[in-house]
Amino acid sequence: MSLLIVLAALSFLMIVAYRGYSVILFAPVAALGAVLLVDPSLVAPMFTGLFMDKMVGFLKLYFPVFLLGAVFGKLIEISGFSKSIVAATVRVVGASRAMLAIVLVCSVLTYGGVSLFVVVFAVYPFAAEMFRQSGIPKRLIPGTIALGAFTFTMDALPGTPQIQNIIPTAFFGTNTWAAPWLGTIGAIFILALGMSYLEWRRRAALRAGEGYGDNLLNEPAEFSGGGLANPLIAILPLVLVGVANKVFTLLIPRHYGSSHEFIPSVVGTPAPVVQEVSKIAAIWAVEGALLVGIASVLLLAWKPVLKSFAEGTRSAISGAMLAAMNTASEYGFGAVIAALPGFLVVAEALSAIPDPLVNEAITVTALAGITGSASGGMSIALAAMSETFISNAQAASIPMEVLHRVAAMASGGMDTLPHNGAVITLLAVTGLTHRQAYKDIFAITLIKTLAVFVVIATFYLTGWV
Repeated sequence: MSLLIVLAALSFLMIVAYRGYSVILFAPVAALGAVLLVDPSLVAPMFTGLFMDKMVGFLKLYFPVFLLGAVFGKLIEISGFSKSIVAATVRVVGASRAMLAIVLVCSVLTYGGVSLFVVVFAVYPFAAEMFRQSGIPKRLIPGTIALGAFTFTMDALPGTPQIQNIIPTAFFGTNTWAAPWLGTIGAIFILALGMSYLEWRRRAALRAGEGYGDNLLNEPAEFSGGGLANPLIAILPLVLVGVANKVFTLLIPRHYGSSHEFIPSVVGTPAPVVQEVSKIAAIWAVEGALLVGIASVLLLAWKPVLKSFAEGTRSAISGAMLAAMNTASEYGFGAVIAALPGFLVVAEALSAIPDPLVNEAITVTALAGITGSASGGMSIALAAMSETFISNAQAASIPMEVLHRVAAMASGGMDTLPHNGAVITLLAVTGLTHRQAYKDIFAITLIKTLAVFVVIATFYLTGWV
């Protein structure tokens, strides 16, 4: 019965998200409805002590990233830089390869360490302009961005600085470059099959006479500031964000150490404020990089930006608040579901799978799907079962590097179900609904999940690591 309650809560939230209802409203309804069926006395404590605690904790950490990312993306748009980059890209790769260009831009930013959420905000103006010029349906933008940002550069390519590739290092004693051959093979598989699928969808739309679309929401404003900037200048803010993110990632821990404390200057004897810098250095680095990017746009294109700054930033801030609240609600939902008895039933059932790598892959991707979070699901799975994974792998002579790569890639598999925070953010930013665009995101999800088992099969057949 406890398992059915967890599955019912998950199914309910996916259905309402797909139908376009607000996740901010229905995530607590789904989570607390499940708690009500398990133990009615825990509804209020779970809501305040777990759902709201996790939701507010997420906003505390990540809302500035959402806000700065949205403002940066809007300034790139109203400065005309997005139109300049799109025009240059069309000249280089051709109008028919607009989707490949967007995938590559997303990949470069993600592999450079830019947050996935920031990539969505920053790339959307480029994608909308390029798809409009190329006559590609707007509904294909989310699937295209998902392929470039949420898949192979997130957790497959060796060395990627995304959190999904960092979490396994603490459990398996590995580093982010673990299993480079397997990760590269998985990345190539995802990129090739994903692009083939998107091109098939584009050609089908072309044959049907479907264009970009009309009466759409959240459309980037047409640039009206005169001549376009040189594309090298237009792309400079994006480059600066990537470079600054890397520089700050290195410098912040050196300057502050692993922790930092200060005493507020207030009346009385206040307790010192202590922060574990090692846990938030990456967030500070992204925020600092975005501030550098915003400042560079203001410096390079102050005339067109100043003209539309007030109106443009208002809409950007509204979008950032909606996206952050959606994702935070999902985070609270996942925390509540993970605390229910039915969740333990799922975890125990998954542990019965005999093959060590298949066991790990299915466990991690299933828990990521249930919680709606790649990092959250993987953290729960590895915290509860990493010792089992390690002992089974050692008995089968499987290197820890392979466990690392399989866990990382599996976390980015079924996590992108309709209730996933990144999916909801992507659709909110692009002004599309699940009904319009989720089909293509789910296809990319299936390709990404299949890639994990391709990597496992490759290891067993060749022994490559």
